[in-house]
Amino acid sequence: MKAHFDMFARYNAWANGRLYEAAASLTDAQYRADRGAAFKSLHGTLNHLLVADRIWLKRFTGEGEAPDQLDAILFDHLADLAVARAAEDRRLIAFVDSLDETRLAGTIRYRRVSGPEEFVQLLPLALAHLFNHQTHHRGQAHAILTGLTGEAPPLDLLYFQRLH
Repeated sequence: MKAHFDMFARYNAWANGRLYEAAASLTDAQYRADRGAAFKSLHGTLNHLLVADRIWLKRFTGEGEAPDQLDAILFDHLADLAVARAAEDRRLIAFVDSLDETRLAGTIRYRRVSGPEEFVQLLPLALAHLFNHQTHHRGQAHAILTGLTGEAPPLDLLYFQRLH
């Protein structure tokens, strides 16, 4: 199981890097345009992904900032967001690297952002959710990029596996 999450942590960073590189080619108006995605624009979607990762890493590690709104705009400029995204990806890789099979068999306790209920969840299921959530919203970001530019970089896991 550890190897599975090691691969996903590295894939996640790779895919985010490719997505941000493509986003850097957009005009500011394109980057901020409401494209009908869950968080409207590429700007909103990329910020949401960072928000969610910070929330989950705070739950996993007890460290770092955990925004209290899922639609928070943490960084107004793509360049600043890209630096923060890369740092969060390194943080996620370091967390996964620190896990052993005993810890992976454990649970975490957390509260939702939108309510007071406390949940107990197996750590591997929470990690699976984090990576699936990234893929879900990265897919929306990819669709936004494709709609704006006609083409976005391949982000398939299989493509990553073939390269690495």
